[in-house]
Amino acid sequence: MPEPSDKLLAVRAGEGDEAAFELLVRRHSGQLLSLATRLLGSRADAEDAVQDAFVSAWRRLPEFRADAAFSTWMYRIVTNRCLNLLRARRPTQDLSTVPELSAPEHAASPVRAAESTEVVRALSDALDGLTPEQRACWVLRELHGLSYEEIADVIHISQQAVRGRIFRARRYLTEAMGAWR
Repeated sequence: MPEPSDKLLAVRAGEGDEAAFELLVRRHSGQLLSLATRLLGSRADAEDAVQDAFVSAWRRLPEFRADAAFSTWMYRIVTNRCLNLLRARRPTQDLSTVPELSAPEHAASPVRAAESTEVVRALSDALDGLTPEQRACWVLRELHGLSYEEIADVIHISQQAVRGRIFRARRYLTEAMGAWR
């Protein structure tokens, strides 16, 4: 017997079926946790954000109209929660004040594992230099493979704005990661 669709489960959950909602949570929590972790940079903060998003979704399920996929609706809720946390966490930093990364010292011939760790750390630092909106658009596009249209729907901005934010994010990350090319 095939698994019930998200749409059917959402309707049932909206009518108070906790088992249907539990199945939706199990089905989508991994992807949503991955998204939140990438946006927030902290597993603990991401777990809190996803939990809050599911609580909010449970409360708002009776209002859910299946004009969008349940997963897109949850991406929107999680992304908005993460953006709110990022905005509250720190002020936006002017890109001209972000220190330029220096090229790594290769004289000591570090092992690949150590270099990989440094690259990941440098990328994480570079992602911190993006505005929350740029980071959300970049993560949704590059790491989660959403289309520009889906990102625009998730973040409630135009596709043109999504393209601009991704362009600026890519340009900034290319410059910030230049030492690692």
